[in-house]
Amino acid sequence: MREMGAEIERVLTEPQAVRRSRSDDAVRLFYEFYAQTIVGGKWLCVVVKYADDDAFVVTAYLTDKPKTGETLWPKK
Repeated sequence: MREMGAEIERVLTEPQAVRRSRSDDAVRLFYEFYAQTIVGGKWLCVVVKYADDDAFVVTAYLTDKPKTGETLWPKK
């Protein structure tokens, strides 16, 4: 993930999809699909936790598909 620092920042500003976490209402999952990664085509997921006056990245990881949950972006 170290090599994907710029992509993590970009996913936070221009996500392909944003979903609410099913396990924590204060967590949002930001997604973008990358056809070429070190392990093939994968979704980059950046997990952000929101507090009263703050927000911070909890983790980022590559996954085969986005998690289920309420889609916040793009609006349907």
